[in-house]
Amino acid sequence: MRTVAFYLNAHRPRALEFARGAAGLAAARGLRVALADEQHDLIDLGVEQANLADADLIVSFGGDGTLLRAMRLAVPLDVPVFGINTGRLGFLTEIDEHDDVLNELARVFDGSFRVEERVALEAAINGEGAHFALNDVVVRRASNARMAPFGLSLDDEPVARLPSDGIIVATPTGSTAYFLSAGGPIISPGVEAFGIAALLPHTLFARPLIVPTSSTITITVDSESMHANLDIDGTLAGDLAPGDMVSVRRAPRPAKFARTRPDGFFSRLEEKLQWGVPIKRDAG
Repeated sequence: MRTVAFYLNAHRPRALEFARGAAGLAAARGLRVALADEQHDLIDLGVEQANLADADLIVSFGGDGTLLRAMRLAVPLDVPVFGINTGRLGFLTEIDEHDDVLNELARVFDGSFRVEERVALEAAINGEGAHFALNDVVVRRASNARMAPFGLSLDDEPVARLPSDGIIVATPTGSTAYFLSAGGPIISPGVEAFGIAALLPHTLFARPLIVPTSSTITITVDSESMHANLDIDGTLAGDLAPGDMVSVRRAPRPAKFARTRPDGFFSRLEEKLQWGVPIKRDAG
């Protein structure tokens, strides 16, 4: 490893504090430090800055949203992301701010980590563009649009016309996020599958689907009057007009996480999302 890049939520004082400490740690090990272009002139880490394109690893300082944004930078570079949580939930990050952060980073900078690959999504509007999504792709009706059905097709085969507020396509990584709130099942990270669910369906017969990652999923906006939005990992990515089609397929490159701890997906579900925890606890 020669260059490490940082991506941080500069609005969180602890994220900036850890980033400055990590920059000094990296420099002491002879590593160059880079920042994303939009943060290059805004954040002073106290070290000379390198080019993001040369990064061998990206460290994110913030919450899950910060990590999602860092992953968009990492995937084109084909490098892993190591997440440090200074936010609220921190489900995707590797360690929390109350851990021994600099000691953990020292191990990472010395190369003591493994790389875990996660399948991701790519979405296009009418065959154009390539929007990367680690968690989910959502097509939803605009706030001022009336109710109308969304068309859903799988590998060019019509599946259904769903009167709903929208349709979500999620990866296994995203199955514990918005997809879970939409009534979808949790998909274990190693499963080669995507989940599809309607958002607030106006029918008793809409059920989530699990489809292979080789599938091409097409969502069609009602051709008469509906206006909709395309959201990528919770961020607005485009406005959709009546008749527009959003195609969703497996991204050509996986998302890569730098891991220093044993796999513990279900223990993390219990810790972060209260999986298996009874609603009423015994009084004693």
